Amino acid sequence: MTIASTSPHKLASAQDLFALTKPRVMSLVIFTAICGLLAAPGSIHPVIGFTAILAISLGAGASAALNQWYEHDIDAVMKRTASRPLPAGRMDRETALHFGVGLSVFSVLLMGVAVNWLSAAILAFSIFFYAVVYTIWLKRSTPQNIVIGGAAGAFPPVIGWAAVTGDVTVMPLLLFAIIFFWTPPHFWALALFVNSDYSKAGIPMMPVVAGRQSTRRQVAGYSLVLAVCAIAPYALDMTGAIYGATAIVLSLAFIFFSFRVGLSKTENPAAMKAEKHLFSFSILYLFALFGALVADRMILA
Repeated sequence: MTIASTSPHKLASAQDLFALTKPRVMSLVIFTAICGLLAAPGSIHPVIGFTAILAISLGAGASAALNQWYEHDIDAVMKRTASRPLPAGRMDRETALHFGVGLSVFSVLLMGVAVNWLSAAILAFSIFFYAVVYTIWLKRSTPQNIVIGGAAGAFPPVIGWAAVTGDVTVMPLLLFAIIFFWTPPHFWALALFVNSDYSKAGIPMMPVVAGRQSTRRQVAGYSLVLAVCAIAPYALDMTGAIYGATAIVLSLAFIFFSFRVGLSKTENPAAMKAEKHLFSFSILYLFALFGALVADRMILA
């Protein structure tokens, strides 16, 4: 398949520039960042808090733009990404690169000047990690791409916390760990039923390299580690009963869905109900868990 050619002088539409930021993915980034900010001890001026979340959002969008700039070739051969601005020929690569780099620099400077330089440094590292370590180095070279690369998506609550406190303690590190260990079962559940897309694009996603059964066993294993991380804030007396009860119930449900995947033998993607159920529940899991964290903090405050 060839990538549609575009004129280097063609102006990208605002809609396509927005699409480069992967708004659906960004919504989860923004939510966990807000939760990290609201759960942090102390207070922050609403305007500064809004600026911090804006900077995190712009940084996440910049990472996504740089990701699509580099992956224009594999996006073109994958069914679920072929309609993105670059493979669809609605934008040239140079525009995407300039947009991503410019947005990266602006987001970090905004965070540093308006909030604090610790949160700006973590934001800068998260952009570098996603755009360079994950996208350029890991994704095409190892089936552990999602495992290690998951760190990129785990930084937002840490940045939100640092925006308020100016430091990083055990609690934000636990929030980081929750997202880090949530990422493999979440993405591998998806990869199990879109395996042909990754195979066609030559991406060594775990189901492509190790096979579906090995991936399913790893999904079940990671769900146990995730449960420990999720319950740890309550077990260490860092949160109250609302978060504790929510974490226990949701984690037991996550283990249930993950073990259904682990026991599945289905090879037909259309019939992979267990995998699709886990993928859908995993999104609800993270939103509900972090929402409970904020609710718990508001009641204890």
